[in-house]
Amino acid sequence: MPQKSWWRRTDLEYRNSRLFFAGRELNHLAHQLPTPAFVYSVDRFKANIERIHAALNGQDFKQNHQLYYAMKANRFAPLLTYLKSLDLCGVDACSPAEVELAMSCGFSAEQISFTAGSLSKNDFSRLAQIDGLIFNCDSLHSIKTWGELKPGSSIGIRINPALGTARASNEKLQYAGAQTTKFGIYREQFVAALELAESFGLKVIRIHYHTGCGYLNAELNQWQKVLQASLWFVDQCKDLQAVNIGGGLGVPHTAEDQALDLTLWANMLFQALGHLNLKIELEPGEYIAKDAGVLLLEKTLQETKRNKTFVGVNAGFNIAPEPVYYDMPFEPVALEYNDNEKIVSVIGNINEAMDVWYHDIKLPDLSEQDYLAIINCGAYSSSMASNHCMRGQFSEFLLFGDAV
Repeated sequence: MPQKSWWRRTDLEYRNSRLFFAGRELNHLAHQLPTPAFVYSVDRFKANIERIHAALNGQDFKQNHQLYYAMKANRFAPLLTYLKSLDLCGVDACSPAEVELAMSCGFSAEQISFTAGSLSKNDFSRLAQIDGLIFNCDSLHSIKTWGELKPGSSIGIRINPALGTARASNEKLQYAGAQTTKFGIYREQFVAALELAESFGLKVIRIHYHTGCGYLNAELNQWQKVLQASLWFVDQCKDLQAVNIGGGLGVPHTAEDQALDLTLWANMLFQALGHLNLKIELEPGEYIAKDAGVLLLEKTLQETKRNKTFVGVNAGFNIAPEPVYYDMPFEPVALEYNDNEKIVSVIGNINEAMDVWYHDIKLPDLSEQDYLAIINCGAYSSSMASNHCMRGQFSEFLLFGDAV
């Protein structure tokens, strides 16, 4: 049996040399399902949400907190319906279609927090028809247009504190920082934003910001600076009821990554915002969904070219684009373990040079195996998939099994 793998946990591990996930033997499952197949553990989703709640409940906050699941991470309708049944979170949406899908899965408008930029007239019209929707304005244009459609209503304002944080300081994952970005209203325009809102009778009851993705312990000091920078904006608002700090909580992707210490994270949040008599809102998507999903793939070939061995699979980067878009490592895992490990590169079926799942990884001998898995595919994979090369077909399944 292998040494303890960095990703191993009670619901994702080898048992008698066979890989189990959510109580299911994945090799047996792969032979039953049409691959590529995303399989999601509902128990892991629930455990991840509960872990965040527990960390926040462990702090002496004067105020309540509210979670909104960022559905752009994974919008599989059966999953959304399951999350609604738990009553542990609302939904963060970023398009009218996402709002409508969330409502079709049982979430009320009051349980949906909407934040997006560059909205069209049709976008504003569709959203304005929905009474009770939590609407966060991303620009002066958004404040003006919403004010014309729904004068006297309550809004949030998305700010840009000009500071960001992301996994391994990856600029591709940052929404704010030294480089000016499209997201939110900067400090220089904020007073004008408040005046514009007041001219339409809009009450600003929420400050919202999301400045980066996938941060772990190494990035917490920078994240704390983001929290501090938000306080100036809070101080300018007379009717504020909530501060939405966005998402961005990450999960490990390699053996070198250290899992996010939620107790330390919650303590930093308490130190920065605990003195405010405001609700704290969060929009985690990656932390809730990413390690709750596995992608099952059929092996198509195993061949050595020159001095390099390639293992081909029946899906490419278009099915789970994060490795290409954001340089995120997505690790392949053998469904059956053996001691004859070899260095291979796992490649996809898209006719592009970038279509490599993982370069030079040590895996058990796959010559007699029909399938393998890619872990950490529960978020920003199926929801970002495309039909490039007309190979966009995949299936999705919920698994009810072992909790973590």
